[in-house]
Amino acid sequence: MFQKILIANRGEIACRIIRTARRMGIATVAVFSEADRDALHVDMADEAVAIGPPPPRQSYLDPDRIVAACKATGAEAVHPGYGFLSENEAFVRRLNAEGIVFIGPTADGIAAMGDKIASKRLARQAGVNVVPGFDGEIPSARRAVEIAREIGYPVMIKASAGGGGKGLRIARDDASVAEGFEACRAEAAGAFGDDRVFIEKYVERPRHIEIQVLADAFGSTVHLGERECSLQRRHQKVVEEAPSSFLDEATRQAMGAQAVALAKAVGYRSAGTVEFVVGADRSFYFLEMNTRLQVEHPVTEMVTGLDLVEQMIRIAAGKPLGMTQDQVRRDGWAIECRINAEDPFRNFLPATGRLVRYRPPEEERGGVRVDTGVVEGDEISIYYDSMIAKLITHGWTRKEAVGRMHEALNAFLIRGVASNLAFQSALTRHPRFLAGDIDTALIAETYPEGFHPSSLAHDDPLLLAAVAAYARRRYIKRATSTSGQLEGHARRIDSEWVVLMPEDRFELGVFLNDEGCEVLHKGEVHHLCTAWRLGEPLLKGTWDGVPVCVQVERMGLRYRISHWGTQVDAFVMTARAAELLALMPQKPPPDLSKLLLSPMPGLLVDLLAEPGQAIRAGETLAIVEAMKMRNVLKADHDGVVAEVLANPGDSLAVDQPILRFE
Repeated sequence: MFQKILIANRGEIACRIIRTARRMGIATVAVFSEADRDALHVDMADEAVAIGPPPPRQSYLDPDRIVAACKATGAEAVHPGYGFLSENEAFVRRLNAEGIVFIGPTADGIAAMGDKIASKRLARQAGVNVVPGFDGEIPSARRAVEIAREIGYPVMIKASAGGGGKGLRIARDDASVAEGFEACRAEAAGAFGDDRVFIEKYVERPRHIEIQVLADAFGSTVHLGERECSLQRRHQKVVEEAPSSFLDEATRQAMGAQAVALAKAVGYRSAGTVEFVVGADRSFYFLEMNTRLQVEHPVTEMVTGLDLVEQMIRIAAGKPLGMTQDQVRRDGWAIECRINAEDPFRNFLPATGRLVRYRPPEEERGGVRVDTGVVEGDEISIYYDSMIAKLITHGWTRKEAVGRMHEALNAFLIRGVASNLAFQSALTRHPRFLAGDIDTALIAETYPEGFHPSSLAHDDPLLLAAVAAYARRRYIKRATSTSGQLEGHARRIDSEWVVLMPEDRFELGVFLNDEGCEVLHKGEVHHLCTAWRLGEPLLKGTWDGVPVCVQVERMGLRYRISHWGTQVDAFVMTARAAELLALMPQKPPPDLSKLLLSPMPGLLVDLLAEPGQAIRAGETLAIVEAMKMRNVLKADHDGVVAEVLANPGDSLAVDQPILRFE
């Protein structure tokens, strides 16, 4: 077994690998860019080596720096995690030449599956179901249209070297094929340095289901069942689970057998994932094979009891699998939600900044797991992906796993950076998700106009009002107990309160007691029982006997209450104060129509306007980039540029002005 390994990655996956290595008694080496000098994975590792500036190509994607770090520390092997160099054939060959073990598949295995065109040919030869399509070279948009007509609409245009939703388009007619072909080629060339694309039949209402495989160097290959990964937004996975509620046992076994057959056909070694698209009739077709550890691997670990990182390390060290297919168990159900730094109310644009408050839910052995690479006070930068954490829950039934997920999301505290916690809460409480009626189009169909606060109507707004009123009442009680108050002018405490929320107004009577408080509303008495302490962000207790966990944040005169993904700012005041507030004039919002604002924090990479320039609606004015996402800003209307307020290379805050128009 290895004595020391280097993790060629960062963030949550680097921390996750370090935890397993530590349990196995293996020393670890972390690498870090200048932006990650104080990162959690650096602190957790036994040693750490600086490898360059923040841009990935100058640090995490630089093979020379990784090899140099191995030599400097005596690391015998490299675990790449996922992303970065994890599927880079040349990197593996370089490590082999240097006498360093790659904890992953062979270079030949990566090469065989890395090219999506070649991998489909290999899959077909191995007897694996393949989506009807054309996997040869496509020289022009005209030829692409001819091929699409032969296959039959709709079709999918996909970059051969693609991944992560880049270089992918759905086309339903000749015009969209021609446009999509050129767009995919350009995206693929920019993202992967390879502009080849292929065209295949698009399966309507598809499910994305993948099979996890393990293979050693002695010819043993097993599959660990499936993961349901159909909940996607912009072709990026959002929620994953194992097993799939859609598959029957016959389909499960058939998919597993084909995944194993493909792995054996290419002489695969290590952990890998064979991805399938599954139709409504349970027909399934090979999509691609990911020759690395997947982001969503924890759900498989939760139901099988296996540590996939440990298995990868053992296989790379020349150990046999130590299990047969019959010995692979599957217990219960697991669900994973990706918690990302993005603003769901701004079309999921990346969010950056400091984690002012960061408190994941408490982990429960076998029930709740949090994989993260950050701690409170860390900075979410513009240079890397937006993942903050992965929240995984397990139950003996799907209903139990989902219930634990809802409770864990309620208890997940993130402040200072926008996150998708509210979206995940809404999504996992949607009736179609609860029924298991999901496909890759569910999110787009459910939120066609984007995700808005109106999507989060709470089923018991009285609970939110009661919590806000209780918090206010407790703060006032503390204020009245302050010593040294002027005699005859001590503050009086009212029991009648008005709670104003964006969509609701509640008139409540709030009466404190040793167990919490009684709340009188419209003649009915409700009981909030809690041991909540002032300043604590989580209020745990019961509401009319039902367990609740509500987030409470005091913000001056407001109380921000969060529950089930709903977040409201509540004003709690006396009836007289509410009466006077209604008489106050409303301040009109500022006129921003003459400004071009940055929709997200990021780097201004290009500015295509100058003072005095006449512009037309739809014309590209600027490009802002953050977390691997480029946002092209276009003019909403005709006009003339009056002033340039930012320059290329500037780091922009959200809503920072870039241009002013006359």
